[in-house]
Amino acid sequence: MAESVLEFFPDAKLAIGPPIEDGFYYDFDLGKDEEGKPRTFSEEDLEKIEKRMKKLLKQNAQFEHSTMSVEEAKSFFEDEPYKLELIDELAAGKVDDMGEPISEPVDEVSIYQHREFVDLCRGPHVPSTKKIRANAVKLLRTSGAYWRGDENRPQLQRIYGTAWHNRVELEQYLKRLEEIEKRDHRRLGTQLDLFSTAPRDVGGGLILWHPKGGRIRTIIEDFARQQHLEGGYEIVYTPHIGRSHLWETSGHLDFYRESMYSPMDIDGLEYYLKPMNCPFHIMIYQSDRRSYRDLPIRMAEWGTVYRFERSGTLHGLLRVRGFTQDDAHIFCTPDQVEDEISRVLNFSLNLLEAFGFEEFDVELSVRDPATPEKYAGSDEMWEMAEAALVRALEERGLPHRRMEGEAVFYGPKIDIKIKDALGRTWQLTTIQFDFNLPERFGLIFVGEDGQEHRPYMVHRALMGSMERFFGVLIEHYGGAFPVWLAPVQVVMIPITDRHVEYAREVAEQLRAAGMRVEVDDSGNRMSAKIRDAQLQKVPYMLIVGDREVEANTVAVRTRDEEDRGAIPVEEFKEHALNLITTRSQEL
Repeated sequence: MAESVLEFFPDAKLAIGPPIEDGFYYDFDLGKDEEGKPRTFSEEDLEKIEKRMKKLLKQNAQFEHSTMSVEEAKSFFEDEPYKLELIDELAAGKVDDMGEPISEPVDEVSIYQHREFVDLCRGPHVPSTKKIRANAVKLLRTSGAYWRGDENRPQLQRIYGTAWHNRVELEQYLKRLEEIEKRDHRRLGTQLDLFSTAPRDVGGGLILWHPKGGRIRTIIEDFARQQHLEGGYEIVYTPHIGRSHLWETSGHLDFYRESMYSPMDIDGLEYYLKPMNCPFHIMIYQSDRRSYRDLPIRMAEWGTVYRFERSGTLHGLLRVRGFTQDDAHIFCTPDQVEDEISRVLNFSLNLLEAFGFEEFDVELSVRDPATPEKYAGSDEMWEMAEAALVRALEERGLPHRRMEGEAVFYGPKIDIKIKDALGRTWQLTTIQFDFNLPERFGLIFVGEDGQEHRPYMVHRALMGSMERFFGVLIEHYGGAFPVWLAPVQVVMIPITDRHVEYAREVAEQLRAAGMRVEVDDSGNRMSAKIRDAQLQKVPYMLIVGDREVEANTVAVRTRDEEDRGAIPVEEFKEHALNLITTRSQEL
C-alpha cells in the first residue's frame, strides 16, 4: 500500500504501518494544501491506490530481509523525517518501529524490500506479494491521525485496510463491518435521541445525556444500587475536587499528572478535579477508628471523574473525558480476603448477566516473579492475593489467561471482558488489589489482639463507567433494548381521532402498573405511526380501533414486525410486566 501511495504522491513522507486486529494501517504526511492545511486522501484516491495495490500484488515480488547499522539507516532514510525519528528511538532503546517500548538500545535496524520499495520493518513477511490474494484485499477508509498520537505533533493521513485468505472471508468480514456500522452507538445515539456532544460549546469528550438516555441510565443505576445494598455495600458520595495535598499523598500527582486537569486556585490553595474516587473513600475510612469487628467495609459510589484524553482518541461514549464509575472499595482483614474476592467475582458476573452478557474472557494479571523489587507489598501479600484470585476463578469455573508481569506495581488484578452479540470483547470489570494506598495513607485497624494492623484494600468497578457501559449496551442490542430497559416500552396507536380517548385510558392503566407508555395522537396515518415506533425500536405497538374499544382489547405488534392480533388489556399487561420483572431478553 505504501508503495502504491508513493506512486501517486511521490512527495509523501512515510510514518508507521503496523498490523492491527483484522487488518492494517499506514500513516502518511502528504504535506500542505494551498491554504496551509494538511492534504487529505479522497475516496477517488483510495480507489486508485487499491487498484494499483492489486496489480502490484500479482507481480510476485519477493520480500527480502536485511539489516542496516543505525548510521547506514539514517543515511538511507535521510529524506524521511518520521523514519529518522524512529531510528533515533531504536538507537536510544525507547521504542521500536511500531512505537512499542523496547528494553535495550539497538546497533542495527531491520529492513524489508520488495522491488524498489524499501521500508523500516521488523517483519516477518510472507515470501512474496503473490502469497496475498488480490481479491481478498480491501482498503476501508481514511482518517486523520497525529504523529505519535500527540495533537501537538504533525497531523498525518491514515489509510486503513484489511486482507484475508480468500474472497469469501473478505466478504464475510465486510458484512460484519456493515452490521457493526448499523449498531454504532454514535449513530443510534442520535437516531434514538439518547445522548449528544457539543465539542465547540461544552468540550470534547463530555457527554450530554438526553431524557431517553437518562431514563435508561436511571434504570441501570437504580437496579445496580439495589443489588449493591443487598450485597452488603454502603452507598457514599464524595466531592468532584480535592486539594493537591490529597493527590500528593495518593501519588497521583507523581504518577498520573499527565491525565489530570490543571489545578484551580481556591483561596490560595491548589485543587484538582478528581481522576479517581479511591482517595475520598480512604478519607471516609479514616474518619473513625476501625476495629476488626467493623471489617469488611464495602463502600460504593457512582462517582464522576475527569481524566484528560487526547482529542484524537475521543470516541463517542467509549472514550471520554468526564465519566461516572460504578466504583467500590473494600477494606478487609487478611483472613477475609478470599471470601471477599469470591463475593465480588460472583457479584460482578451476576450483574453483567442481568444485562444479557453471557460470554466472558477473563485475564489474571500477576507480577513478574523475576523482578519482585518493582512491586509494592511483601512476597507473602502477593502470594496470598494471587492465590485468592485464582481460587475465586476456579470456584466459579472460569477459564482465564494468566498474564505474567502485567500486574500494576500496587497489586494483582482480574479483568473481565464481556462478549457482545457480534462476538466482540469489551473491557468492563476490574477487581484490583492495592498494597500501595493503605501504606501511603497509613490505614490501620485494631485487631483481635489489640494491636494495630494494616487492612487490605480492593478496588472494584463492574461496569467500568456508565458512559462506556451504555455505549457497549447500545451496540450489543443494536438500540433494541429488552423491555425492562427500553426508554419507551409501549406506544399506543389509535387508528382515528375517535379512538384517542380509549388509547389514553389504556395508557394510564399501563402507567399505573409502572410501564413507560406514549400515545401517538398525531395526524399521521396508522402505517406511518407504526413505522416511526419501529424506527425508535419501541418493543410494543398497541393499535386500537372500533373492535378493540368494544372488546377492551389491544392489537399487539412488536418492533420486529410480528403481528400478535388482539388480546385483552389485562393479558398484555400481565405478559409485559412478567418480562420486566424478570429482566427477560424476550418480547
